[in-house]
This record gives sequence, structure tokens and C-alpha cells, in this order.
Amino acid sequence: MDNHVNTVPVARSGLINRHRAAVSLLFLINGFMVGSWAPKIPEFAERLQLNKFQLGLMILVLGIGSLTLMPIAGAQIARYGSKRVVQITAICLLPGLLTLTLAPNVFTAAVAIFLFGGFMGAMDVSMNANAVAVEQSMRRAIMSSCHAFWSLGGLIGAGLGGLLIANLGVLWHAGIATLLAIVVLIVAWSMLFADQPHPDTKKEKTRLPLVPLPWLLGLMALFSMVPEGAVLDWGALYLREELGASVALSGFGFAAFSLTMAAMRFGGDLVRDRLGGVKTLRICTLFAIAGMLVSAFAPGAEIAILGFALCGVGISNMVPIAFSAAGNIPHLKAGIGLSVVTTMGYSGMLVAPSAIGFVAEHVGFSVVFMALPVLLLVVLALSNLARYADGISGDGQ
Repeated sequence: MDNHVNTVPVARSGLINRHRAAVSLLFLINGFMVGSWAPKIPEFAERLQLNKFQLGLMILVLGIGSLTLMPIAGAQIARYGSKRVVQITAICLLPGLLTLTLAPNVFTAAVAIFLFGGFMGAMDVSMNANAVAVEQSMRRAIMSSCHAFWSLGGLIGAGLGGLLIANLGVLWHAGIATLLAIVVLIVAWSMLFADQPHPDTKKEKTRLPLVPLPWLLGLMALFSMVPEGAVLDWGALYLREELGASVALSGFGFAAFSLTMAAMRFGGDLVRDRLGGVKTLRICTLFAIAGMLVSAFAPGAEIAILGFALCGVGISNMVPIAFSAAGNIPHLKAGIGLSVVTTMGYSGMLVAPSAIGFVAEHVGFSVVFMALPVLLLVVLALSNLARYADGISGDGQ
């Protein structure tokens, strides 16, 4: 039993205010930058003459960059508040597409992709911390819809990027995408929620938490995001190589997954406000397990795509709930809890797919997709921890 529940009821604010709009735009920018990178990958590899193994190492460097700067961002949030950190990391992220486009050799490209991944991850931690602060100020869930804006940004970035690269070239694409992101950041800048800590807390030495709760929530996020990374990186290859899908049809696997994920995230906050974090997480996890098994046992590509769509429905709100819970751990600064959970979670999306590829080379992707629900069963076993996400409304226990 903890004292996380407020004794005096506090009325929730309206559905939308300027702070919620601003942090939603930050998620849109981050997702847009990630999505804009995806269509650049083939040109990036061709320009630097990278084979598949070397390209895989480059993508791993991006993940290492994220995992390196995420804990640093968490420490700075604890000292200065999320508003200042997210502003700085967003500014540092924006030139990333241009530096990746202009990198003349492998060494500079490796440095550029490390920094791109690093500031992408650092901004991710700080914007999630700001979203938690806005949730607490509004007394209602907003995390799922924030992540929906990230998914929407990714879809816009990938779709627009493909068109711009095909018609104008990679340099124009990088310039236009960067300009659009700058405009959106300017709109959000003055509306961001200020969550500066009390002056005497700034002097406290920041260290990794010794209590188990943030690490258990991190495990929950990790096992939720491994399946997401598997669908992102290997879904199309599974459809093509093992289910005989055409090039065009194979692209619909992740598209269906992303579409249902974005749609469900926009409605996820209302569902969580009504059902609570624990029940919402359990329902979502069961959907994700069912979807993954449908894809694994699918007799054809169309059924597998349906399974990926069902999996997107489930995974959509699992990670946002884990992040909200991490930001509401009693007696722990939101930045510290979030840095642990986001770092562990994103390692599942950024690092685990390389291991999945190695395993699938020997046993096939179908077997991998059959095994992934075991991780989701662990999430189901830990689902009671989602009660901390309800602390935003004062009724979590």
C-alpha cells in the first residue's frame, strides 16, 4: 500500500488546453523526424556503399546513441525540468536529417547517426516527462493520444519523404522536412508546460533508482516494444519470403499495424480514464497476443496482415500506460523513472530486432512470431503495476 492517492478530490480540466496541444506537437515532430529517416535509408546505404551487414551496424549505432543519451536526459530533467530539456534536445535533433544527407564518408555518417539517434531518444524521454506533468496538471490521461501523434508524425514523415525524395531528391527532402519541423516547434515553443523542480531539489545528486518498481515497469515496456520492433523491421520480409506476398502487399503489414495503433492511441486516453490502467493494459495485451499468434499461424499474407493490424490494436496503449506509470512512481522524480523505463523499452525496439534477425535466419520468422507472445504473457503478469498510471487522476491504487 502506498500514499500515492490524493486525499482531496481534484476536478479534471477540459479535454484540450494549450499545454496538451504543445506536448502533442512535440510527439508529432519526433515521430515525423523518425518517419522522414526511413525513406532515406536506401540512398544512405547506396551513397556510402554499405552492404546489409554494414547498414545493420549503422542502424545499431543509431540505437546505441538513443540508449546512451536517454539516461543523461533523465538526469537533466530531474535537475532542470522537462520543458528546458525538451527544448534543447528538439533543437539538437532538427539538423539530423541534413547531417545524415551531407555526411561524406562512413566515419562522419556514423557520428551523425549516433547523434541523430541520441537526440531522438533524449527528446523522447523529455517529451514523455512533459506529457506526464501535463497529465498531472489536467488530472486526466493524455499519454496515449500523445503517442498517437508520434505514430501520425511517423506516417506523415515516411509518406511525404518518399514523395519528396522521388520528385526533388534527398537534399531537398531533408531541407523541407527540417523546415516543417522547425515551424511546428516554433508553434509549440511558448505553450509548453513549465515543470521546474523546487530549487532545493536541483542540488540533489541524481542516481539510478535502487527500488525495483521502475525496473519492473521497464521490463514491461521492453517486452511490449520487442514485438513492435519485430513487426517494424521484419514484418515485410516475413510476408515476402515465407508467405509469398508481392512487394506491394508486403508493405501493408507494418502499414496495417501503424494504422490501427495510431487510431487506438487517439481513443486510448478515454478508455483508460473509464476502465483504469490495469484493466486497459490487460485487454490490450490479450489483443496483442491474439494478433501475434494469428500472424504466426497465418496460411497466407492477407491473414498475417490482419493479425498485424490486431496486434497494433493491442500494443497501441501498452507502452503509454507503462510510461505514465513510470512518471507517477511515489517518491521518485518523474525524469528518473521515465529514463529507466524509456531506455529499457526502446532497447527492445532498437536492439532486439538484430537478435530476432539472427534467430529467424535459422528457424524462420513464423517461429519467432510464435514465441513473442511469451514476452507479452510477462507483461500480463506485471499488469497490476499499471495502477500507478492512474495516479494522474488521484484514484490510482
